[in-house]
Amino acid sequence: MDIRFEKRPVLKEKPDQKNLGFGKYMTDYMFVMDWTKEDGWKDARIVPEGPITMDPACVTLHYAQETFEGMKAYRTAEGKIQLFRPEMNAKRMINSNARLCMPEFPVDMFVEAVEALVKVEADWVPSEPNTSLYIRPFMFATEAALGVHMANAYKFMIICCPVGAYYAAGLNPVKILVEDELVLRAVKGGTGFTKCGGNYAGSILGQVKAEKLGYAQVLWLDGEHRKYVEEVGTMNIMFKIAGEIYTAPIEGTVLPGVTRDSMIHLLRDWGYKVNETRLSVDDLMKAGHDGTLEEVFGTGTAAVISPVGELRYKDDVVTVNNFEIGELTQKLYDTLTGIQWGRIPDKYGWTVEVK
Repeated sequence: MDIRFEKRPVLKEKPDQKNLGFGKYMTDYMFVMDWTKEDGWKDARIVPEGPITMDPACVTLHYAQETFEGMKAYRTAEGKIQLFRPEMNAKRMINSNARLCMPEFPVDMFVEAVEALVKVEADWVPSEPNTSLYIRPFMFATEAALGVHMANAYKFMIICCPVGAYYAAGLNPVKILVEDELVLRAVKGGTGFTKCGGNYAGSILGQVKAEKLGYAQVLWLDGEHRKYVEEVGTMNIMFKIAGEIYTAPIEGTVLPGVTRDSMIHLLRDWGYKVNETRLSVDDLMKAGHDGTLEEVFGTGTAAVISPVGELRYKDDVVTVNNFEIGELTQKLYDTLTGIQWGRIPDKYGWTVEVK
């Protein structure tokens, strides 16, 4: 792509790397590109990060025609900057866009745009242990028209922010409430496999409900039967039962997570049997009571792994692994983050150096 660059007159003051939090400090620049029905994708540019102008009749504000991705850039001990499986984020966005009748942003253009912005923002990639540069590509309809239809104009953008370690106090297990009334995403044929904002807006009520009861997150059940476990919060989830791994299948209702896929690769490489199959909450709680439920952990870009120490379903409560992080959970976290930050060799070819 021919990417135009507009220099910022005065660069922002960078925050303290030891107190970054998550999503608080945007970098100096953002990537922007426009699509119209007549011309396709055009005018790729990196411009100063800041507010954008939007018509009050913009389709996205009324009908939520938007998608997004989440990924990171990591600085190694040697000072190199690398991405982790960016092509998977690009392919997932293509699938999300297809479901919402939005234009395809090709994989090569997606990766090139991410690399170009990260190169410009190289000084923003933090070097403190377990910190990274969070990257948020997103797309939304820009046509101003009140009518439910495929819009004739869209904007693809990327913004970035340096983020700290997800677990400031260490990798500790959390308490999870099984939600048996609300539904996180959808039934088959819906938008469950897409990464669109509406899915996340619908999760907030369940999160609020869980927090009021003293739980950190929600374990969601399927939308059809309210029987099978699917995701935890906005993460994929895995269960180690009697030495085998169980996780919900990718059948249209669960987000195909990049971290999920990477974990499955590692687990099978280590000789574990991974069952991508439906697991009922009744069987899960039974395993918790008879001692065969050995470990439970969520997987996602932000946290990598979130260990679970307690599950509550209605009035039934089980403790997982004495409320301690499991040996396999810790090994998965150490291995994947080791690859991402370049601490251990990447034999899978997952990392992409930004030169």
